[in-house]
Amino acid sequence: MMKMKILATAALCAALVMLPAAADTSLPRLGAEHGATQLLVDGKPFLMRGAELENSSASSRTFMKDVWPKLAAMHVNTVLSPAYWELIEPTEGRFDFSSIDGVIDDARAHKMHIVFLWFGSWKNSMSSYAPGWVKRNIKRFPRAEKSDSSSLEILSPLSAENLAADKNAFVALMRHLKENDGEHTVVMVQVENEIGMIPEARDHSTAAEAAFKAPVPAALTDYLSKHKDSLMPVLRAAWAAHGDKVGASWEETFGAGLATDEIFNAWVQALYTEKVAAAGKAVYLLPMYVNAALMRPGRVPGQYPSGGPLPWLFDIWHAAAPSIDMLSPDLYTPNFTEWTLRYLRPDNPYFIPEMGRRPAAEMGANALWSYAKLNAMGVSPYAPEFLPEDERKVMAEAFGVVEQLSPQILAAQGTDRIAGVNVPISYDGVSDLTAQNFAFGRYIFDVHFKAPPPISIGQNKEVPLPGAHGGFIIQTGPDEFLIAGTGMYLYLGTTGIDDPIAGIETADEGQFVNGRWVPGRRLNGDETNQGRYLFVPSGKFSIMRVKLYHYK
Repeated sequence: MMKMKILATAALCAALVMLPAAADTSLPRLGAEHGATQLLVDGKPFLMRGAELENSSASSRTFMKDVWPKLAAMHVNTVLSPAYWELIEPTEGRFDFSSIDGVIDDARAHKMHIVFLWFGSWKNSMSSYAPGWVKRNIKRFPRAEKSDSSSLEILSPLSAENLAADKNAFVALMRHLKENDGEHTVVMVQVENEIGMIPEARDHSTAAEAAFKAPVPAALTDYLSKHKDSLMPVLRAAWAAHGDKVGASWEETFGAGLATDEIFNAWVQALYTEKVAAAGKAVYLLPMYVNAALMRPGRVPGQYPSGGPLPWLFDIWHAAAPSIDMLSPDLYTPNFTEWTLRYLRPDNPYFIPEMGRRPAAEMGANALWSYAKLNAMGVSPYAPEFLPEDERKVMAEAFGVVEQLSPQILAAQGTDRIAGVNVPISYDGVSDLTAQNFAFGRYIFDVHFKAPPPISIGQNKEVPLPGAHGGFIIQTGPDEFLIAGTGMYLYLGTTGIDDPIAGIETADEGQFVNGRWVPGRRLNGDETNQGRYLFVPSGKFSIMRVKLYHYK
């Protein structure tokens, strides 16, 4: 375990974009902190409690007037807001940043930070946010084409004109942020949005067909050769099956079929994104990421946004787009745990920009788990301004817990002093309520998601707890712990032979107010079943401060 952590830390350090020697170290940036990659704002670790606005909300400052208080009430500290190319450059070469400045000013007024989402060439695969002067001039700004030569409302990634226009606008945005955001309200930027090709796996335009038949670029095959032993299995197998070729066409290198079409599309769209991101970073060096639209089971390339930063395409994206600091999943299906773990890699700092279409209690439990298990620097529900009021209150409770415990979370991320607890749910919605074990030094926590049977009345089966389950455990001293979350029973044990039994010395519910612990009830008697376990109630998010002891 310790050796794995050391190797992971080294990989993380190597993966981070290094600031030039003369760079402003107060700029928002990524830093390796005790085994985790964290976002540093004004030189200090910062944990984002995010809210990604619905696509159109930020286009109207008047509309947003009622949204900001809702976000503040949810304990949000970072808003993910689109930066609309069509509003920023309505006429070619003439820029209007009023939509950007309005968001920044209002965020500052509500003591929040901003992550801007560049809605440039692609948004959910399509090019709907390109300005009218781009949309109307199809000859100058060509579209991707299907295999039957019909055009798509998707700008072709093989067009130098498309790239030049997008890059020019993005550079103008980054320059504006550099010149007008001395307070570092903006902490990160997403480049494009849910990149990928649909309803076919790749562009079939004349330029794309020529590139597809040409040799695979040496930049990619050199990367594959250098990283041969660590490539994602599907990519490694495809390349090996065709003799690890270099200097051959895409089909000769990886085989004919949809999988190769997707690999090709990932390369050309990632390369395009890299050129946009690198040009923007050259002006203003903020962390940048791309987000991935995930797919339902059984879908094949072309039936989802193909070529985006999906797990089997990580190597393509890393080879083509080194200026992108992280590849981030957008999570809208029940199998949150399954997908997030596929993005958990030593070379991929963790950020969850979008999650939704699930009950707020489930999203809250997933968020707490993500900060602990994934070392996430931020988690963000999508379109919270449109959540029903009762759902916003639940999310506020979860984020309120994170707000109180951010110092402890940030100090423990990347160490063995923090553990995330979460119930995996299948795509079909089946919860795995199997008990989970976590060791902290001498102590073991055996976490159950079912209520113990009342043996006194002759029952012997656990009953599943209602609602969501999950949270985290943080060790704050040899015998002291903070436990936060919802819907859990925690039984205690030890790892020692001399003192095999663990007991509860004290268990207090409470909260942190301005960084100081304010205890509520001392939990004992029925609340701990006379010292047999710790109980984190369902239906709410709470914090418990615990001191244990051990004996024979």
